[in-house]
Amino acid sequence: MNKLDKRNRFLETLRRFVPENFASYLTDEILAGKVVFKIVSGRKSKLGDFRSNPVGGLPTITVNGDLNPYSFLITSLHELAHLHTFQQFGHRVQPHGEEWKNAFRKLLLPVLDSKELPKSLENALWRTFTVTKASSCSDIHLTRELRKYDKNDTGLTLEEIPKNTTFVLNGRVFQKGNLRRSRYICTEVTSGKQFLVHALANIQLVKK
Repeated sequence: MNKLDKRNRFLETLRRFVPENFASYLTDEILAGKVVFKIVSGRKSKLGDFRSNPVGGLPTITVNGDLNPYSFLITSLHELAHLHTFQQFGHRVQPHGEEWKNAFRKLLLPVLDSKELPKSLENALWRTFTVTKASSCSDIHLTRELRKYDKNDTGLTLEEIPKNTTFVLNGRVFQKGNLRRSRYICTEVTSGKQFLVHALANIQLVKK
C-alpha cells in the first residue's frame, strides 16, 4: 500500500470518530509519528494509553472508541504528546512534566487557531492551554464542556447532589463530603473508609 492509499484509509476511519474539520490534522500527526494507533473498546479506567516499547514493535497509542468526537480528538492529542516527548527525551523526564505539557500545547495550538470549535469548548481549551493539566479529567471545566457532546445522557453527577447525601458508585454506597479541588472526600458507609471521588463521577442516589 502506498502512502497516499494509507492516508486515505486512515482518514476515512478517523472521520467516524473525530469532527470532520480535524480528521486530516489528526491523520497527518499520527502518520508522521510512526506509531501504531488503535481504536479500542471503552475502558472505565482510562480514555487513552501510550506505550513506548511494546515487545517487538513500534510505540503504540490506544484510544477508546466510545468517546464523543471532541473527547476522542483531545485524548488522541494527549497521547501523541506522550509520543513526541518520548521520541525527544526517552524515559528521562516525568510522564506529565513540562516537556509533555509543551508537546501537548504545540499539538493543541492548530486546533485552537482553526476557529472550528464550539465557542465554549474553545474557551475551555484555551484555559487548559494556559494551565495544562495531566489529563482532561483533571481539568473539571474542560471535562464539563466535553461531556456536553456525549451521545448518551450521563445521568446524575456527584457535584449535583448536596453534601452528606448517600449515593451508589460501582456497587458501593458512599456519603458525600467536602470538595478537594476536583474531587469530593466521600465516606464508604460499610467500612467508614474515605475516598476521593471525581466531582463529575456518574452516581445513583440511594433509594429510601
